Amino acid sequence: RALARNLGGDEERWGLAGLLHDLDYEQTKDDPDQHTYTTVEWLRERGDVPDDILHAVHAHAGHAPLESDMDRAIYCADPTTGFIVACALMHPEKKISSLDDRFMKKRFKEKRFAAGADRDQMRSCEAIGFELDEFLRLSRDAMAGISNDLGL
Repeated sequence: RALARNLGGDEERWGLAGLLHDLDYEQTKDDPDQHTYTTVEWLRERGDVPDDILHAVHAHAGHAPLESDMDRAIYCADPTTGFIVACALMHPEKKISSLDDRFMKKRFKEKRFAAGADRDQMRSCEAIGFELDEFLRLSRDAMAGISNDLGL
């Protein structure tokens, strides 16, 4: 939603795509090549999910080209949110709101820290007009806004 707000996108659509993008994670976590195929199938069966959202869900896992800003936003935000959660869990206060730029940047440079958060994928924020530091800050602030829901 924060990225949509900053890029002139529809916050409801982008928010829905963000919520749905990992819907099949539990079913596909041991077979990542299948990730999003199940989600897209489920959502197509419903018949009420717009094609641009289905495409963004599929594209975030590399199964479709990144064509729109929404596609690119979910692609770079996906590992970033996991990275920020890992930062918060490592921080002495265990709060997203306590993370400063320096702390996140230092952890970003540590290859073994949150190793599953693909740094190149995170850096792809440049394709939607953000410098990495700015993107991390925006992501942190958006997550801090829902920190009670996240328990962080």
